[in-house]
Amino acid sequence: CVFNSSELKDIQFIRSYCYNKLEFIRFDSNVGKFVGYTELGVKNAEIWNSNPSQIASERALRETYCLHNVGI
Repeated sequence: CVFNSSELKDIQFIRSYCYNKLEFIRFDSNVGKFVGYTELGVKNAEIWNSNPSQIASERALRETYCLHNVGI
């Protein structure tokens, strides 16, 4: 979670997936979808982005995870 303030609209949720210290895919709440950075990441991003329930779940994490921890 990246906090610019305690308001939900200013909180950015990023979930990165790495292998051998190389980030290959990321969900960014500002973008609203998965973005791939390697050949495997791009293929996975296409599959994961085509599942509306997975995208909705990731978007909800900004509120359920980040907003809950803003005071810590």
